[in-house]
Amino acid sequence: MKIERFIWLDYFVEKLARKHNVTTGEAEEIFNNRPRIQFAEKGDVDGEDLYRALGKTDEGRYLAVFFVYKGAGEALVVSARDMSDRERKSYGKHKK
Repeated sequence: MKIERFIWLDYFVEKLARKHNVTTGEAEEIFNNRPRIQFAEKGDVDGEDLYRALGKTDEGRYLAVFFVYKGAGEALVVSARDMSDRERKSYGKHKK
């Protein structure tokens, strides 16, 4: 899955900054650095499922970004945070 465009809603942008100290730029960066994308759960709308992307920013920060895939390379980002220890270990195994 290749994400080329991002949909940002003010509510989610504010939450990322306030709760997780993540910028939209950091969240977008991981998609340029070979993220590991995994299905998370079925969405309420047919064909719009939730996914988790594990990746690294250009500055080396490890993030988990949750998004709804809208099709045609478009993602609605709903959350982003630092990876948990478990996610980081899983991501490290994937990159070797």
